Amino acid sequence: MSINPVFPPLRTERLLLRRLELTDVNAFLGYRNDPEVARFQSWDGMTGDEARAFIREQHTVMPGEPGRWAQYGIELVATGGLCGDVAIGLLPDGRQAELGFTLARAFQGQGIATEAVTTLLALAFGAWGLHRVSATTDCLNPGAIALLERLGFRREAHHVENIWFKGAWGSEYVYAVLARDWVSR
Repeated sequence: MSINPVFPPLRTERLLLRRLELTDVNAFLGYRNDPEVARFQSWDGMTGDEARAFIREQHTVMPGEPGRWAQYGIELVATGGLCGDVAIGLLPDGRQAELGFTLARAFQGQGIATEAVTTLLALAFGAWGLHRVSATTDCLNPGAIALLERLGFRREAHHVENIWFKGAWGSEYVYAVLARDWVSR
């Protein structure tokens, strides 16, 4: 069911970044309910009803809409299966955005997240003409830190015990990349 049918997919040789669909619910729940995947995320898991509601809500979002997050499903072209998602939320000014990514554990360490984020950043700095994209990650998340640094994000802040997170104080890094740095890399 598409409420808003215009959601341009993004393709690479291995991946299709596309709108999440209700047929993705089982795969989506599989990684969203994996405690290791959720360890550094704001959620601990979700029910089937919550997943379907989330996907339906995403059908009201257009990528590049200021003030909203657009969640792209990451599909492996070879299998047609959903293996994660990548999200971009434009700030209300329409010139900056925040980035997030989640990958099922079985697909981590294969360059999939790097490829998906690179593809989304090419759109953000290309067609959308954004000035800056940032990402916040837990200081204890080595995978996310390595991905952001590999893609040329600069660590701009280290917030020490700034967030009460899953029953304990957590520390976060804020990373960002400017359009001019992205283009020149």
